[in-house]
Amino acid sequence: MNRIIGFFFVLTLVWACSSDSDAEGTVIVDPVEEVSFERSAMLINWADNIIIPSYAAFSSDLDVLVSSFNTFKEDASEVNLVELRSSWVNAYISWQRVAMFEIGPAETVGFQLNMNIYPTNTDNIDEYITTGSYDLSLSSNRSSKGFPALDYLLNGLGEDDVAILAFYNGDEKDALFTFTEDVLLDMTSLTDTVLSDWEEGYRDTFVANDGASSTASVDRMVNDYIFYYEKYLRAGKMGIPLGVFSGNTLPQNIEGYYNGTISNDLFLEGLNAVQDFFNGKHFNSETEGESLASYLDALNTVKDGEDLSSLINAQFNTARDMVQDLAAFREEIENNSTPTAMFLAYDEVQKAVPMLKVDMVSAMSISIDFVDADGD
Repeated sequence: MNRIIGFFFVLTLVWACSSDSDAEGTVIVDPVEEVSFERSAMLINWADNIIIPSYAAFSSDLDVLVSSFNTFKEDASEVNLVELRSSWVNAYISWQRVAMFEIGPAETVGFQLNMNIYPTNTDNIDEYITTGSYDLSLSSNRSSKGFPALDYLLNGLGEDDVAILAFYNGDEKDALFTFTEDVLLDMTSLTDTVLSDWEEGYRDTFVANDGASSTASVDRMVNDYIFYYEKYLRAGKMGIPLGVFSGNTLPQNIEGYYNGTISNDLFLEGLNAVQDFFNGKHFNSETEGESLASYLDALNTVKDGEDLSSLINAQFNTARDMVQDLAAFREEIENNSTPTAMFLAYDEVQKAVPMLKVDMVSAMSISIDFVDADGD
């Protein structure tokens, strides 16, 4: 009799565990079996094959930008201005590969906040050039430097190249060159600090902290990753300019506003970086290592009958296709009273948020540590 009772107890326990699911239909199949997944291997792949190489490449592209500026400073010609802009675009695109890694050294120096806060404060920039009095290290000047400030300085000082070059060859040229150079020096100094800290100690700290707690590297990185996708990629690059949260379109809040044509490229590179990180794809390579996707696969996580990792990748792909079909974001917003096509693309970008923020973290037993102010 005891055997029979014991048998039904075990059967009931297995049934209860195998039916574990959340309200969204996400199921971890057969959690009774021990999951064979090493978080430490994923951390090593992230650090050695994605994060550090991405920072190194960005640092190199930033050095090219500085070199192009020095050439332009020696000869403020149209040819050199065009080359300087090209180097700025390349570095800006390269930045999208590191923007999500706001952990450790980047968090310490406020890398994202010091490199890419837009819209830029043009009134401050104009005043600083005129007076020559400013301190770019102040938090109050974060919107007066970085890539958005360079956008204004290279693309927004005049209506065309002739007008812009007139500033760089006019009475205030020395002050203008000095301020632009100081912006670049600030950017390179921050980048050097972050890269060297990763290479000279933080990498080992990051990898060693391989536990499963709110302060462990995986939990913190996943939170930063989702925060970047939701707040910077989805909201910052698309939602805010569209007026999703304000009710009115704000084209001046577009990334790369004064250039006017690269906002889509910046978004798409950011989305590519997010998806590559999800899949553990090595920087500038087709090789993949342990990742969030492989972690979900090891957990055998299924949503609505399909592998969650496949569903997330499919949603990223759908969002990419929709954005690729758009005109430049500024054109979409300024030339349409209701930018319907961009709203539809935004909706596809948004659909990935609950997959990451609810389904994925639930499967991995990771808690979200930031407050959602958008009502998602």
